[in-house]
Amino acid sequence: MMKTFIAKDFLLQSDTAEQLYFNYAANLPIIDYHNHLPAKDVANNRQFANISEAWLEDDHYKWRAMRAMGVNEKYCTGNAAAQDKFMQWANIVPYTMGNPLFHWTHMELQHPFGIEQMLTSQSAPEIYQQSNELLAQPSFSSRGLLKQRNVELICTTDDPADSLQHHQDFASQNHGSLTMLPTFRLDSLLATNNSAQFNSTLDRLSQSVGQAISTYQDFLLVVANRHQHFHDIGCRLSDVGLSHFQFSPGQPAMVEKAFSLIRSEQVLSAEQAIALSSDILIFVSQLNADKGWVQQLHIGALRDANSKKVLALGHGKGFDTIGGYNNTLALCNFLDHLTGQDKLAKTILYNLNPADNEIFSTMAGTFNEGDIKGKVQHGAAWWFLDQKEGLEQQFRSISSLGLLSCFVGMLTDSRSFLSFSRHEYFRRILCNFLAHDVEQGLLPKDIPLLGEIVSNISYHNAKHYFNF
Repeated sequence: MMKTFIAKDFLLQSDTAEQLYFNYAANLPIIDYHNHLPAKDVANNRQFANISEAWLEDDHYKWRAMRAMGVNEKYCTGNAAAQDKFMQWANIVPYTMGNPLFHWTHMELQHPFGIEQMLTSQSAPEIYQQSNELLAQPSFSSRGLLKQRNVELICTTDDPADSLQHHQDFASQNHGSLTMLPTFRLDSLLATNNSAQFNSTLDRLSQSVGQAISTYQDFLLVVANRHQHFHDIGCRLSDVGLSHFQFSPGQPAMVEKAFSLIRSEQVLSAEQAIALSSDILIFVSQLNADKGWVQQLHIGALRDANSKKVLALGHGKGFDTIGGYNNTLALCNFLDHLTGQDKLAKTILYNLNPADNEIFSTMAGTFNEGDIKGKVQHGAAWWFLDQKEGLEQQFRSISSLGLLSCFVGMLTDSRSFLSFSRHEYFRRILCNFLAHDVEQGLLPKDIPLLGEIVSNISYHNAKHYFNF
């Protein structure tokens, strides 16, 4: 008998899968330890004017699908009316079948809006009106949406020069059980191959602490100052996103010379740029270790690949792709360097190229030394990989080459307050993945043991790992 789409047993293909999901995963809180939600919207408890604001405002996934269907850019990043943008999205949703957007879209309409209709050009006007009426209610504000999805904690992504005022404002409010913490994102500190961008970062850092940055030691002191400021606000994670992970630390004199050159707006050689960025990365990693933070490395996204569209629209508008760089040796050398100094913090490694799954799983295992459970992790399937097949492949890689039971689970990596259904999506797929092996006789049908593993991956492992 054909299954109903997005029914209660969605993605759960056996009784075992249903038992694991409904008894051990469905009702657990959510710890979303990596996202790009605007801290301002959380602090101000933003009330969205319409579903286009809440759903389409900054969603690269949807923009890419709309462009692929020939939808004009004004309905993506442009100034078209909100309802027109929604209608353009609704028109193409039926043609996203096979893409996770088709699942996510209808999961997000069901929860929190209670809308079970398929989104099409015919149903769109009614859905637009119904969702907008709900979004006008206090329980559908930014924090209301998080509460409805049982979100316990979120970690935003923040530049080192950020004042974190919105985080401080939020912390001073009475907002129930939700916690919002910053993440120290150091991409801008490592842009040593672009003197203008690097110096712009240093100017903002200098302004944020009221201290001039003339020498490399000045710079390191300011970075340490900002790191401590983040720590005082509650931050316990750093993050960096790199297309190509390069690591080759230079001698102190070489690094200081490179810093002096780039500060005087000169272009560094490739060797100088890598030596300087490597030294900065080591410094921040040592700070992470000293403070007991977790460091995240997102590796393999070739960003802003369509230079024509970047020139017209700006950075970060969805013109990115999977990179094909070989990051293995440099990443291994980086982790080995920190291990040799006894300065390797808890570390999560994210790959964007699916060909690197086994590399990252084995790399994580190589640097676990028995001091902390799951100290080095192969992180959640990320960006282009956070769909059903990508998640299952990552589960299989971790479980075959490491220990899936130590995994700290899912994150949204999203800018949308409606995207938290991805945790449900993940939990359903995880339960079905384990149940499949039970049904094949590859795992025992020990529901309490399997349920413990499921609940740990869904929530408890992250709760213990991050020490928020």
